[in-house]
Amino acid sequence: MSNSTRKKKTILFLAANPKNSTQLRLDQEVKEIDAGLQRAQKREKFQLEKISATTPRDLQRAMLDYKPQIVHFSGHGVGADGLVLEDVAGQATFVRGEALAKLFHLFTEECNIECVVLNACYSEVQANAIAQYVPYVIGMNQAIGDSAAREFAVGFYDALGAGRSIEFAYRSGCVSISMSGIAEDLTPVLKQQSEAVLEPEPEASQPAAVIEESRKLEPVSLVAPPLPISRPLLDLDVPEGQVPLESLLYVERPPIEARCYEAIVKPGALIRIKAPRQMGKSSLMLRIINHAIEQGTQTASLNFQLVDRDSLRNLDLFLQWFCNSIAGELNLDDRLADYWKGTISPKNKSTNYFQRYLLPELQRPIVLCLDEVDQVFEYPTIATDFFGMLRAWHEDAKIKPIWKNLRLVIVHSKEVYIPLNINQSPFNVGVPIELPQLTQPQVIDLVKRHGLDWSEAVVAQLMAMVGGHPYLVRAALYQIARGEVSLEQLLQLAPTEGGLYGEHLRRHLLNLEGDEKLLAVMKQVIAVDHPIAINTSEAFKLTSMGLVLFRGSEVMPSCNLYREYFRERLRVGT
Repeated sequence: MSNSTRKKKTILFLAANPKNSTQLRLDQEVKEIDAGLQRAQKREKFQLEKISATTPRDLQRAMLDYKPQIVHFSGHGVGADGLVLEDVAGQATFVRGEALAKLFHLFTEECNIECVVLNACYSEVQANAIAQYVPYVIGMNQAIGDSAAREFAVGFYDALGAGRSIEFAYRSGCVSISMSGIAEDLTPVLKQQSEAVLEPEPEASQPAAVIEESRKLEPVSLVAPPLPISRPLLDLDVPEGQVPLESLLYVERPPIEARCYEAIVKPGALIRIKAPRQMGKSSLMLRIINHAIEQGTQTASLNFQLVDRDSLRNLDLFLQWFCNSIAGELNLDDRLADYWKGTISPKNKSTNYFQRYLLPELQRPIVLCLDEVDQVFEYPTIATDFFGMLRAWHEDAKIKPIWKNLRLVIVHSKEVYIPLNINQSPFNVGVPIELPQLTQPQVIDLVKRHGLDWSEAVVAQLMAMVGGHPYLVRAALYQIARGEVSLEQLLQLAPTEGGLYGEHLRRHLLNLEGDEKLLAVMKQVIAVDHPIAINTSEAFKLTSMGLVLFRGSEVMPSCNLYREYFRERLRVGT
């Protein structure tokens, strides 16, 4: 190593922009930093090293290889959950502040680290942790726009390149944001090691918020602050239908997923998933399918909303549709003509089609997912024979090797009202899964994944209106994270037909108005502010619709959204 190289301070620029996150112009950021350093008066004092698509392992190895004095991370952050790096597949993985603090503690003496810049949303949490061991750490106290983040970085390194101190460079970065007409100059905050280590515990007379404020070097604001444009963590999925496998917005509800993954690999498995509409049944089914594929299993899924009503009035036509659809899902030829012969029942023809053609043709296990089977409940004659056949196949798996290769996942919303013989029903065997509402910690986690920095009290306001219903929560967070509405505005309009949930509420109202008895019972439920006992049949119907929750043997509205909306529309007083 030459003497000139030894004198240089190494700036390690780390960029991470996972495939399933909003794409940022990180290449432009490092390009402008490099250009600024090249033209700087003190350019000979700095060496810029760049690492893109940074994984946790890349970060640790880069510290070993380059021994940097300044470490700059640019990308996404999610507050307490950490900075967003990449895994080996280019997907997002979180590294929390405690882990980062340990890393910099390990390298502090060897590298003589002077400054760490965390140019990512909500990274103040990590900055606080790292500041125990590093003289200067810069983080962001809220979401920061892509342009603002880039302006800060350029202003910061232009000042360093001109020989100025880190404190001056920090202020220069904040001023650069203001000079560009962006009202986010108060977002970067500078933490100093001396304050982080020596600051005494706050006294009772001095609020913790005041202590925290004293840690920041106040930047100079040069423009009036309009509403900031955030630098979002994710390309937010529209909150409808299945949550894609690559999405960070799927919230697991332990131990449900693990239980399903364990069950589906067993010969002759049967999983029954039940929950009201928009509770995440199809998203869970998608993950079961993916897990099965990873285990080398063939899969096929069938949505019963696709079956036409004429087929549902005739068992023979219905089972032909069923068998032909499955063959198509498996990319196998239609051979119904070979097996739909003779005077034997349609159930036997279907059984032969699977036992003699589909299962032997595949020669490996198949996971068959049947979604929205509620459609069949409305046709009791068809339903009795069809579900009885599925139960028989499940039982055959215990004694016939060929049927061990068939694993079933049955998904439905409604209670099973059809009169099925206890020995012929698939709804009292296998692994039962009922999807619950999200808990408060799970909603808090989802809030952070939307790039929102909310207190528990603010989360409680949202949950007071919509409970833990996944769709209702995600629909709210989607609009708020995109800046389309504030929480206050959303809550004010939520229980009205002009609000975010208007279509959702009207659908429930139409369903209730189509059943006079159910409508009368719902009026009883919303008329009081405490759980009440109602007829068992109506209780289970309203639960299947997601409108009420059981509290012991009594029920109450599942959230205030339904209580307030139906009280107004049905003119029910307290």
